[in-house]
Amino acid sequence: MSKQLLIYENAVPISAEHHQDISIRTGESWAFARDLHSVPLVAAEFEQAGAEMPVVFAGEGDDLTPVGLLGLEAGENLFLDSDHRWQGRYVPAFLRRYPFVFASTGENGETLTLCIDTGFSGVNTEGRGERLFDADGNRTQYLERMLQFASDYQAQHQLTRAFGKRLNQLGILEPAIANISLPGGRSFTLRGFQRVNREKLAALSDEVVVDLFRTDMLGLIHFHLASLSQMNRLLERKQPAVPAPTHASEQEEPA
Repeated sequence: MSKQLLIYENAVPISAEHHQDISIRTGESWAFARDLHSVPLVAAEFEQAGAEMPVVFAGEGDDLTPVGLLGLEAGENLFLDSDHRWQGRYVPAFLRRYPFVFASTGENGETLTLCIDTGFSGVNTEGRGERLFDADGNRTQYLERMLQFASDYQAQHQLTRAFGKRLNQLGILEPAIANISLPGGRSFTLRGFQRVNREKLAALSDEVVVDLFRTDMLGLIHFHLASLSQMNRLLERKQPAVPAPTHASEQEEPA
């Protein structure tokens, strides 16, 4: 089955009828994220994620999504070691939420149902990790916590979509292009993302800037811009033994 939502293989609704004996073991391996070179972020993560990875924007229009860059090339996650252990201080919420996810149901998609990816290696019936239901078929505290976590994530996701729409309305985004040179002579160009243009940001009216400040969106923009310096950390992760400078003009810095 093709992957759903980047990392989900077989997300199914959780029920006591089908999952009463299921336990979940997480945190040991992040192998499910090994092929991700970017991961969706919500607005509340910009500060912490931006301290370790570039925060940029993917997609267009209403589908504009902030993402954290985990690698420089497709299928490359530089935050995982050879044993698929996470090598960073901050793990994005999209990955911490896994293997849980909400699915929209109903005629207009107004109903959200908590699902679990049964393809996750940590799903088991041997009692390893945390159980979803107790012997009477009631939700465990663990499942209640994950339901709340998924609910909070969904709420943040809606706020983040509003932020993306605002950036589009203001017309301050530009393509992010970085020409990268690695030791040994190999070079390539990183494309497919967007960044805020500093000159267009500075040209906004005082009224708009005040509105962005009062809605906390101006702070998000500054976290995004500050995070662009983390491109050098990605280069260091890719070539840890040798300094790996990037040769990019001011217009070609990654977003």
